[in-house]
Amino acid sequence: MKQILKIILLGTFILMPIVGVKETGSETIDFQEMETAMLKEMNLARTTPQSYASHLKEMRKYFHGKEWRRPGELPILTNEGVSALTEAIRFMEKANPVAKLRLSVGMSRGARDHVEVQGSTGSVGHGSAEGNRPHERIGLYGSWEKTVGENIAYGYAHARDAILSFIIDDGVPNRGHRQNILNPNFRVVGIACGPHPAYHTMCVIIFAGGYREKKD
Repeated sequence: MKQILKIILLGTFILMPIVGVKETGSETIDFQEMETAMLKEMNLARTTPQSYASHLKEMRKYFHGKEWRRPGELPILTNEGVSALTEAIRFMEKANPVAKLRLSVGMSRGARDHVEVQGSTGSVGHGSAEGNRPHERIGLYGSWEKTVGENIAYGYAHARDAILSFIIDDGVPNRGHRQNILNPNFRVVGIACGPHPAYHTMCVIIFAGGYREKKD
């Protein structure tokens, strides 16, 4: 029987079951390197959206109806098919550049707490076993300003794949993940990646309009 993966999008996080299972199963992932790459990819998308659209265009050749088939990986059954990709390309080609995100140590510690809890329990979503929400987690290590948002990706071995999926936002009517990445009101970000028992990997990205680090 043909095995097909299905993208599931819940709330404002993206749940992608075991994308590229061949890669994640055989490759040792440097999560610190992945966190650095996540920041780089988001800032490329923010500062050069027209150029970043070229990476989206490369994905078009792998679509067959609603299935996305990249060689060496299990096919992915999308919700919208190539139409979501086409819409994302048009959006990025017209988007205005916005300022780079600045990495916050305290916000990254808050994101790390969530990775450690879910890496232990196998749970998914924005709430943790303690019931903490994104603004509460980063509030332990400093004071956030103006606004807070969060994207969570499960099952990715490479940062670019995760960021491209956020920008496409297949199956999410308001394209909330894309809005978070390109929101000019977000200026600071916390990032943490690590292992997940069900989906191999996970990355938590917390955005804020500003942040004051708590002094130790």
